[in-house]
Amino acid sequence: MRVDHYQYLVDRGWRRSGSLYYKPDLLRSCCPHYTIRLKASEFKPKKDQRQAINRWNDFVLGPEYKRKAATLCPQTREQVETAFHLLAFAKFCREKRRLRGRFDLSLAVHKSEYDKISRPKDERTDKPVEPAHKFEVNLEGDSFTKEKYEVFLKYQLEVHKDPASRWKEAAFKRFLCTGIDRKILKIGGKTLKLGSYHQCYRVDGKLVAVAVLDLLPHAVSSVYLFYDPEYQHWDLGKVSVLRETALALEAGYEYYYMGFYIHSCIKMRYKARFTPTYMLDPESYEWNLFDDDYRQKLDKRKYVSPAHDSKDGSEVAPRQKFDDEQDLEFDEAASDEEDAEIPEGSLFDYAIPGVLTKNEVERLDLNHWRLVVRNALIELEDLRGWEEWKIDDPGSIKGIAAELIAATGPKLLQNSALVLF
Repeated sequence: MRVDHYQYLVDRGWRRSGSLYYKPDLLRSCCPHYTIRLKASEFKPKKDQRQAINRWNDFVLGPEYKRKAATLCPQTREQVETAFHLLAFAKFCREKRRLRGRFDLSLAVHKSEYDKISRPKDERTDKPVEPAHKFEVNLEGDSFTKEKYEVFLKYQLEVHKDPASRWKEAAFKRFLCTGIDRKILKIGGKTLKLGSYHQCYRVDGKLVAVAVLDLLPHAVSSVYLFYDPEYQHWDLGKVSVLRETALALEAGYEYYYMGFYIHSCIKMRYKARFTPTYMLDPESYEWNLFDDDYRQKLDKRKYVSPAHDSKDGSEVAPRQKFDDEQDLEFDEAASDEEDAEIPEGSLFDYAIPGVLTKNEVERLDLNHWRLVVRNALIELEDLRGWEEWKIDDPGSIKGIAAELIAATGPKLLQNSALVLF
């Protein structure tokens, strides 16, 4: 999967789980999945979010370090690394008053990183002042290690109460270590990493958390976060969102995608608290501010499309009641009867929101889409029987190709080829 293709798919309501890419049918789903994102430059952290990162920084630095560092290197409350001992006292006071109450996201998330904190020398001991803990953050490829797996397994067993049998090493690799190929681009003097990565948090050399991220052309996309349950009380979920938003802001990715938002799931309501967030319209693929009006609509009915509402003024009625207690953290393991659950007939019979109609696909040039045959590329129109096949016949290659393009969008016709298994 190319990173630009995946960016395009995400912006059409797709997500991935390992190497499985899927798009929910929001109209028929018991719990519609909406794509939600945050524009990093507009982010305004709330009090509890600021408190989470400040509590973490205080834990890492420790009171002894803060006391000694303040004595040896005077500083403002917000800027640990900036010394003011060369400023006149009056100017220092004016600056402190000006900064009081302000919150700088970049300064906050890097405040306790070991390679960024100042360690002034204590003249009495002739040694640098050290923090209580050595906190390091490293962005590395999404490769498998025993260390990551052990933290993940501990997290699943203790936090999600999963049975150990569900998460063998192979399942972990399939879920979180089979992402998008990585590459590095040089754009305008900046280095942009693209692909799937693990952002690893270490305290005193011990791995305590891993944020699984997809770095896309204009977005940092959160896939999953797991951590050592011993650190559960530090609100690492909030800390990671702040860090990943800062990554989007600092590296020029622009947006932070928080995965799917399910309004009926209490566990997912936290995503909408990182404001201002925008929701992807499942029909028009436009981004709309998730404000109180939008929230009230979702309180009343599960499926909401602002484009649909404004087009004809009608509202799509909900099909069944919410279930606030359902655990939607993971898809369930594949059933042996999975094939029996696939609806009969053509995809075009179901009018799934955001999926192209039969008429729209007929206007596309499927004839010159390529097919891989014995390590060679041929155009679909060169297949025997291509002209006779119908695009609404799911048993034909034309029907398969038409359904795939209808679901993924016409851009996939460019720079891709069809492989049949």
